[in-house]
Amino acid sequence: MFPERFSNLPAYAFPRLRALLDVHAPGGPVRHMSIGEPKHAFPQWITDIIAENAADFGRYPANDGTPELRGAITDWVARRYGVQLDADTQILTANGTREALYNAGMALCPEQKNGAQPLVLMPNPFYQVYMISAISVAAQPVFVPATGDTGHLPDFSQLPAEDLDRTAMCYVCSPANPQGAVADSAYWDRLIALAEQHDFQILADECYSEIYRGDAPEGILTAAARNGADPERVLSFQSLSKRSNLPGLRSGFVAGGPQSIQRMKQLRAYSGAPVPLPLQAASAAVWADEVHVEENRRLYGRKYELADAIFGNVPGYLSPRAGMFLWLPVEDGEAATLKLWQETGVRVLPGAYLSRDTDDGNPGHGFIRVAMVAPEAETEAGLRLIRDCLYKD
Repeated sequence: MFPERFSNLPAYAFPRLRALLDVHAPGGPVRHMSIGEPKHAFPQWITDIIAENAADFGRYPANDGTPELRGAITDWVARRYGVQLDADTQILTANGTREALYNAGMALCPEQKNGAQPLVLMPNPFYQVYMISAISVAAQPVFVPATGDTGHLPDFSQLPAEDLDRTAMCYVCSPANPQGAVADSAYWDRLIALAEQHDFQILADECYSEIYRGDAPEGILTAAARNGADPERVLSFQSLSKRSNLPGLRSGFVAGGPQSIQRMKQLRAYSGAPVPLPLQAASAAVWADEVHVEENRRLYGRKYELADAIFGNVPGYLSPRAGMFLWLPVEDGEAATLKLWQETGVRVLPGAYLSRDTDDGNPGHGFIRVAMVAPEAETEAGLRLIRDCLYKD
């Protein structure tokens, strides 16, 4: 009486982590470094805007986003990426990126591609919603290694031509979760050319785009405009969770071609849960402000420097280019996670919990993911405990 399509899924990453660790006592004060939940302060004026608009909790929200919010988003896209979008036809607000990433597959993935079951490509390791979206529409998820050999981004061009011809869409995350790798102009150019050649859509998860060191990462919208790509070829997904330290606001958006956005709007009219109006008002103000974003980036920059100083001599250490995680090399991620918990109380995530087994093994097996979201002193203490526990001479 129950569907089989989800029956062979492993437990989600964090229930798996609890099952691994919680039967053992921690070896010290508990330090949570497993979940990418930002802990920096969000702008305090946010609560004032929500309070000022609190009466609107008594109204049904605009499903597509208020004109003010969509206008603030298109203004931000123009400033950040140099691309002009139509606020009425090319933007759809969402309850964070996860909802939009899931519903993009529901709204846009065809039942067949060239007469066969469609393929949906995604990096491995990956954000798990990509896989669930593909399975939900009876597409076949294809896990493409994102390892040191490929610059920690998936190289979709290595797939057989017959698989690319069956591909309906591909997910790519830049800056990458968990590795912090960034797609440069050349990467985007190659991917767009591949998508044009084999006629598939690119779903770019860019929710970490405002946390970086050095130059700002180029986005898929900039690359698509530079290449003169079909506007329906690409979609960009963004959120205020990481950029503005507002994961609980559940406010994000998807930008893309008018036909794609219209189809997502149509689906959302039936099944979506729109962002409450007071939160939409707050979101519009947050997208218009960069001061708090610059301060947030400065704080992460200090933690990048700490990580480099603490782990710089560890063989295989990957200095993060962007994002909020360390992807640390170990012999066995699950064993290292358990050892760290039992000896220090530091809680991290085994890399294999973010990856899927393939014929070539699990690309996350030899890693742990460490979230550097706590304040600087707390983060530094946790990183030193990790080094002393796992990387002793």
